[in-house]
Amino acid sequence: INGDANVPFYRELGNQGISASDIPVVAFSVGEQELSGIDTGPLVGHLAAWNYFMSVDSDANYDFIDQWIEHTGNEEAVTNDPMEAHYIGFNMYIEAVKKAGTTDVDAVKDAIVGVSVPNLTGGYATMMPNHHITKPVLIGEIQDNGQFSVVWETPSTVAGDAWSDFLPGSRDLIADWRKPMFCGSFNTATGKCGASAGEMAAEEAE
Repeated sequence: INGDANVPFYRELGNQGISASDIPVVAFSVGEQELSGIDTGPLVGHLAAWNYFMSVDSDANYDFIDQWIEHTGNEEAVTNDPMEAHYIGFNMYIEAVKKAGTTDVDAVKDAIVGVSVPNLTGGYATMMPNHHITKPVLIGEIQDNGQFSVVWETPSTVAGDAWSDFLPGSRDLIADWRKPMFCGSFNTATGKCGASAGEMAAEEAE
């Protein structure tokens, strides 16, 4: 499940006497920030899927946490996956500007493909031709202190895909921002750029 209803949903499961050991729920938008300041006792054992958790054991992560706490002046301040995404994105932009030798938008877009920078989980994130990056995938279990214990992770990073290979409206679409294609929605069936998912579905219905 995802959305702002996650934590109340977890609570209601507890109210109904349903524990995580009965029905473990995996959320895609509950992180440390959402759990901050609430009683997580009833939520212990439920799961969340992210690319980063504050509890990750890496020197880069510990440094980042220390810097964030110093910046906020709050010893209880938490970090989360969206913050790591911005950390990666900002550092990728810096490296792309250095590579391009300019801040010109088009030049930076060309230069950023292939750029790799450290992530906070102890590895590297790389910008792919489809303008998605590589990241590990982690499953974390909610703890009673509002943190997550990583219970599963991919053995290596996973490349982000711009389009689903399983949905009829997008399975023929690819993204490649390198020239000469330079397209975020290239239709391999028609050989054209810019076909929307709706157009694809209409074509397949015919």
